[in-house]
Amino acid sequence: MRTIGAAAGLAVLWLLMSGVYKPLVIGFGAVSVLIAVYVSRRMDAVDGNRIQLALKPFVFLGYFIWLLGEIAKANWAVTKIVLSPTMTLRQHLFLTSYSQKTDLGQVIFANSITLTPGTISVEVEEGEFLVHAVNFCDEDLDALAEMDRRVSTTEAVPS
Repeated sequence: MRTIGAAAGLAVLWLLMSGVYKPLVIGFGAVSVLIAVYVSRRMDAVDGNRIQLALKPFVFLGYFIWLLGEIAKANWAVTKIVLSPTMTLRQHLFLTSYSQKTDLGQVIFANSITLTPGTISVEVEEGEFLVHAVNFCDEDLDALAEMDRRVSTTEAVPS
């Protein structure tokens, strides 16, 4: 059932993203979906390691909408830096802790940091990420703490 769901999801994604509904393109899409599902099944047969999708869907949707707003604000800030005639930067590497209980939650938090322009998750330590900021200010720590809190609320950690 999981394989059929994955294949259907990939096929729908292919059709939506390609926007071309000619037989050759649909054939390439079908072959790509079959290869992706085959490789995924082979990988699962080797290690048996699966990610538990323990998320609260509606809370995650709210987080995703909030994240899009944060990405837009960060894009604007980076654009102002790049277009500034002086381009004063305050690059900085710093550690920020995370409170997520699941691997998926930690991945969402790290990717959220990296998606936000001007910041990137560089390294994972036990209980914290090493983050690089193009133009660091003290408010960045508060913003990351808020992002960490929001990601943690999306987790549906089984008790």
